[in-house]
Amino acid sequence: MLFSDLIQESSQALLSNKTRSGLTILGIVIGIASVIAMISIGQGTQDMITSVIEGLGSNLLTITPGAVRTGIVSAGRGTFQSLKNEDVTAIEDISGVQAVVPEVQRRYQVISSVGLNTNTLVVGTSPDYLSVRNANVKSGAFFTENQNKSMARVAVLGATAAEDLFGDNDPLGKTIRINKINFKVIGVLEEKGGFPLVSPDYNVFVPVLTMQKIVTGTDYLTDILVSVENSKLISQIQELVTDSLARKHNVDYQSLDFTVTSQADILSSLNQIINTFTFFLASIAGISLLVGGIGIMNMMLTTVTERTHEIGLRKAVGAKKRDITLQFLSESIILTVVGGIIGIICGWLLSLIISKLIGIVTAVSFSSVLLACGVSTAIGMIFGYYPAQKAANLNPIDALRYE
Repeated sequence: MLFSDLIQESSQALLSNKTRSGLTILGIVIGIASVIAMISIGQGTQDMITSVIEGLGSNLLTITPGAVRTGIVSAGRGTFQSLKNEDVTAIEDISGVQAVVPEVQRRYQVISSVGLNTNTLVVGTSPDYLSVRNANVKSGAFFTENQNKSMARVAVLGATAAEDLFGDNDPLGKTIRINKINFKVIGVLEEKGGFPLVSPDYNVFVPVLTMQKIVTGTDYLTDILVSVENSKLISQIQELVTDSLARKHNVDYQSLDFTVTSQADILSSLNQIINTFTFFLASIAGISLLVGGIGIMNMMLTTVTERTHEIGLRKAVGAKKRDITLQFLSESIILTVVGGIIGIICGWLLSLIISKLIGIVTAVSFSSVLLACGVSTAIGMIFGYYPAQKAANLNPIDALRYE
C-alpha cells in the first residue's frame, strides 16, 4: 500500500465520524497545551530571574551569616549574627577586590509625609552600592561617605517604593518615617525591574551606620557584597575572602559561621529549583496526555469492532497483517499529530494570556515544540498499537461472518 493511499484512507475513516474523532483529539490537545504552557512559563521565569540577578551586579560575591546551606539560603539567616563592620575592612585589604559593601536589611512599615505608606525592605548600605549593584540615580543623589559617617538621616528610594509612598508627587526633599524616625528623601533610583525579593525597585536605602546605630540598634550586618575586579578571579577571591574571614573569626573550615557565594552559585541554585518546579508542573499536565492516550485506545478498539466486516473483506482480497496494522496505526497517529499541532498553538496562546495576566515574559522554545510533537506521535504509536494488532490478528472467516 502506498503511503499516500494509506494517509488518504485513514483520513477518510476518521472524518466519517467527526464528533468522535474530535472528542478523542481533545484529550491530546489539552495535554500538549498544558505541557507547552508550563514549560514556557518556567523558561520565561528562569530568563527573567537570570536577567535580574545579572543586572544586580557582575563579578559579585555575597557573604551571609551562617554556614549550613539549604538551597540558596544560609541556615539561620536573619537570626544568626556573625558579620560585623571590621570584616569589611579585612576584605578590602585583599588584592583583586574592587569594592566592599556592608548591608543591614530589615522590613518596616514606611510612612511618607503625604500620608501614603508601604511595608518594604529598608537597606542600610554604603555609597559603593551603586557601582556594585549596577544601579543609577534617576533624580537627586545617593548619600555620601560623609553622610554615612555622620549618621545622617537621609534616604534614597527605589522606583516602585517612590511611587508607593508619594504617588505622582516628587519625593525629593520630602520626609518619610522609618521605625518612628524621620528621614529626608534625597534621591530616587532608576527602575531595574524584577521581583520584589530581588529587585531594588521596592527598597528604601539609608546609610549603613544610620541603620545600625539609630534604626536597628545592632552592630551586626545582614550581608556583605564584594565586587571583584576581574571575573576570572572570582573563584580565587572567593577562597581568599573565606580564608581571611575564617582567620578573623578564629574558626576552621569545618565550623565556618558565614557563607561566601558567587552570582553563578545563586543562579545555579535558582535555576535548579525552577527546573524542578517546571518539571513537576509539566508532569502533572502530562497526566492528561495519558488520559488522552487511553481515550485513543478506547476509540480505536471501538473502531476495530465496528469495522470487523471491512477487515474481513480486506483480508479476503489479499491484505496482509502488516497492511491492516499500518491502516489502524496510521489512524491513531494522525489523531495524535493533529491533536499535538492544535495543542502547540493553544499552549502558545495560553502562555501569552498568562504572560499578560501575571506579567511574566513566557518563552516557547523550539525544543519544547519538538518535544510536544514527539510525545504526541509516540502516544499515537503506543496506544494505537494494541488495537491495530487486534485488527490484524482477526480471523478473516470470523470477520466476514461478523454483523
